[in-house]
Amino acid sequence: MGLFLDQRVANLEELMAQVLHTVDRVDRQVERLSREMREFKDEMRDFKDEMRYSSNEMNRKWGDLANKMGTMAEDLVVPSIPRILRLVVGCPPDGIQSMAVRVRRQHPTERGRSREFDVVAACGEYVLINETKSRLDPQIVRDFADHLPEDREFFPEYAGRQFIGAIASLYVDESLVRQGEKLGLIVLGFGEGVMDVLNSPGFIPKAF
Repeated sequence: MGLFLDQRVANLEELMAQVLHTVDRVDRQVERLSREMREFKDEMRDFKDEMRYSSNEMNRKWGDLANKMGTMAEDLVVPSIPRILRLVVGCPPDGIQSMAVRVRRQHPTERGRSREFDVVAACGEYVLINETKSRLDPQIVRDFADHLPEDREFFPEYAGRQFIGAIASLYVDESLVRQGEKLGLIVLGFGEGVMDVLNSPGFIPKAF
């Protein structure tokens, strides 16, 4: 009887030792999991802070860009006009006779009609009319081309010269480049030379 009881006590002690070992292992796992969760929460908080800063910074940059869009013609297009005219129609560097930004004109005979042009530049037999947009779509490109024949009416001093159109934006999709080229327009996009000609090599603009 005593031997049997001793064996049961020994078995119980072994079982308790196993239970205590298991509990200790579970406690360590729970502590490790808790530590990992705390670290994860800290990382998420840092990530949220970083994303909030990035979002604020991005909003600020977009705001700066939006403000710059108002002067895009002056800041980006105008400095590129001499090079563009030289590349497209062979205008010499000193051949530009006049260049103006944000030109508002009344129609010479129909006083109720007026129009504003982003950039107007004259060189030799050519007069370049530019429209600069923050974004382009097919309708904008089409409307610009459609208005060019009428635009020359606002410049009687350039009667007899050939009017050519250049439409510009920071980014121009290839489909819009093809569309503009089919309509005879010079297409300008932001590049290494401030504004680069995106038309195919050898492109000849349509005279309106």
